[in-house]
Amino acid sequence: MRMVMRPLAAASALVLLALGAAACSPGAPKGVDKDTLDAAVSRAIGDPSSCLLIAEQASGKLVYRYNSHTACARPLPACAGTGTGAAAGSANGLQTIDQLLKATLKDGQPRALSCNSAADASRGVGWASGPIPGKGLVYAAMMEGDRAFPGRMMADRLSRAFKDAGL
Repeated sequence: MRMVMRPLAAASALVLLALGAAACSPGAPKGVDKDTLDAAVSRAIGDPSSCLLIAEQASGKLVYRYNSHTACARPLPACAGTGTGAAAGSANGLQTIDQLLKATLKDGQPRALSCNSAADASRGVGWASGPIPGKGLVYAAMMEGDRAFPGRMMADRLSRAFKDAGL
């Protein structure tokens, strides 16, 4: 009987942990269905290594995240010098998506950057950020890998995805 209880207890603990983590994750901007937004973003830049954050422009409060915290937390080349608008505060040529979001919240300027993320040019990283017109929201997106879109392409694709999702 003890052997049956331990797997059940472990399974219950995992379910509670998952529910707790989901409760801490942002849902979606007010008036937007999360599943619809997830599907639109997935069609636009969906990849295991992509990330999108949306925050309220006035407060900086995060209202949406596409992908896991782990996928979103990686420092990657900031692509400074390969375009305009690198995020302020990027040290050693690296930045995180949080830094890009904070820079965009601060100045409201759109950014679209891309560069190689591997020395042999086998992988790339694209960064896109900017305000979502008329919504009081800003976004920051990152895509890294052997099939990463350039920043400008990401910005265009996300603009359509936001409209498709009702943003």
